[in-house]
Amino acid sequence: MRVLLAFSFSLLFALSSFQAAASNKQADEVSKKQAVLIAKKAEDGRTLKITEQEKVYTVRILKTNGHVVDIHVNKKTGEVKKD
Repeated sequence: MRVLLAFSFSLLFALSSFQAAASNKQADEVSKKQAVLIAKKAEDGRTLKITEQEKVYTVRILKTNGHVVDIHVNKKTGEVKKD
């Protein structure tokens, strides 16, 4: 019985540590909403689409003059690159 109880506590502790580590990783990355805000600072206009790739978000913006611009926002750094 003691072994089962000890195992249960060990498993519970391991799972809570894993979940905390996963949430810290997500907190370090730029969210989709943040990516849109960052892109809109770089180019004023209406957001048409957001796509997520492994390292960047691509935010497609329709400018007031009718041109469409793709803004790439790095997920880790928030760095902006324009097409």
